[in-house]
Amino acid sequence: MKRGLLSKSSLFLLVLSLVVLMSSIALAASAYTVKPGDTLAKIAIKTGVSVKKLVELNNINDATLIYPGEILKLDAKAPKYVFYFIGDGLGAAQRQLAEYYFKYQSKDQNAKLVMDKFPVAGINTTYSSDSLVTDSAAAGTALATGYKTNNGVISELPNGNKIKTLLEGAKSKGMATGLVSTTRLTHATPATFATHIDSRNKENEIAAQYVESGVEYLAAGGYRYFVPKNGDLKSKRKDDRDLVKEFKGKGYNTFISEADTSQFRRFVPQGKDKVVALFTYSHMPYEVDRDVNKVPSLAEMTEKGIDVLSQYENGFFMMIEGGRIDHAAHANDPVGMVHDTLAFDRAISKAYKFYQAHPKETLIVVAGDHETGGVGLGFAKNYFLNVDILTDAKVSTADVLNYGEGKYDGDRAKFFDYIAKNLGLRDLTAKEKAEIEKNMDMVDKGHKGSAGEYGGYDPVAIATTHVLSERANLQWTTYAHSATSIPLSAIGVGADSFGGYKDNTEIAKEMSEVMAVQLGK
Repeated sequence: MKRGLLSKSSLFLLVLSLVVLMSSIALAASAYTVKPGDTLAKIAIKTGVSVKKLVELNNINDATLIYPGEILKLDAKAPKYVFYFIGDGLGAAQRQLAEYYFKYQSKDQNAKLVMDKFPVAGINTTYSSDSLVTDSAAAGTALATGYKTNNGVISELPNGNKIKTLLEGAKSKGMATGLVSTTRLTHATPATFATHIDSRNKENEIAAQYVESGVEYLAAGGYRYFVPKNGDLKSKRKDDRDLVKEFKGKGYNTFISEADTSQFRRFVPQGKDKVVALFTYSHMPYEVDRDVNKVPSLAEMTEKGIDVLSQYENGFFMMIEGGRIDHAAHANDPVGMVHDTLAFDRAISKAYKFYQAHPKETLIVVAGDHETGGVGLGFAKNYFLNVDILTDAKVSTADVLNYGEGKYDGDRAKFFDYIAKNLGLRDLTAKEKAEIEKNMDMVDKGHKGSAGEYGGYDPVAIATTHVLSERANLQWTTYAHSATSIPLSAIGVGADSFGGYKDNTEIAKEMSEVMAVQLGK
């Protein structure tokens, strides 16, 4: 009996020792006990955890106030689900104008955009390597990689070295990934997360890189670079390479053109599905012009992305771009800009709903790449803003007045009737009418304006959109980008890391730390 009792006691002590040992090992992996003579710098060298991270994880206000025996956390749980929203051209004025419009429409002065309800706020600089005024390629590269590059370059340094992106880091960690945009998939912002090339204009090459990227969910416009030159659909490829067929060969479910919208909406993922959905020849329509029966909204594409990617057990990283906010602002179109900003916010609401179900596992960051249009809220000496003027508008000026049914064709009476019914521009003053007619005279004499990447600059369309803007007391200072800083908001796991005044490169670097993924050259 004594021997048996002793054996049981010994066994108990052995088990207890093992438990203590395992606990110590677990603690050692996630914590550090401060020793006499330790400083944060010394602890950083011993543990491999940066001083900055030690300060953040342990809420240290004074780096000298650490004591022997104190236990410091060395890691924090990384978010399992990461949503990175980028509003292209979304400056503070764009966000504020959309919120004023939302308040007016909802008849609730306390109403806020979802993105403006998030508890963490920041502001970010946007300059590129070669210009104080960035383009979307350089800004997207900074937001995707944490590195500056020259305007026009996609996730490469100015010397040509490729840089690992957040999406690629997430994929290396075993997370599923997704890219969603209202622009062409080959456009600058989405391209910076999954491709590397010296010029954003090489969209055929960018499209080919997507096939090899392994991104599980792709939804946007711009099938023209993915279908063969001599195929059934209109193409801008210079060869007969069928990238859609190649995606299918890699196990993707493909939804190409408006004809597949209904099928896309009915699609229910069955396990680890992969999806490529490209609904339009070029960019997707402005939200105010979108035919809801033909083209899904940004919110729908985001929600479907959640459905697809949440089937993967290791979580996901998804970048969602509201890309046409920028395009409307390039054309000085307040209607298109406001409605696309609101559509962007509705997409954010889908992620926020997911966050509410998974608050301890989800991070949402909402950023912008640059401001477009130099928008001023208020005009001249008048201290007021008439957002109600915009509520009568039913169409964009950027597309519809430049290319669509509202384009001036020489029939002045028809044009004035159209803008009265569709833009609310009734009872034009003599000055307003004279300004539009002056530009009609130019068009009648053969002046057609210019056609740009983001919309046309038809003289009559521009004159009309400026009349509308002035009625609302909005002012535009450029048809291009500006160098103003951009607001950011965040919520969820690690969100506190994104507050304050930062450069856009710091957003990606903070996100890589929070996600525990590697960026680099």
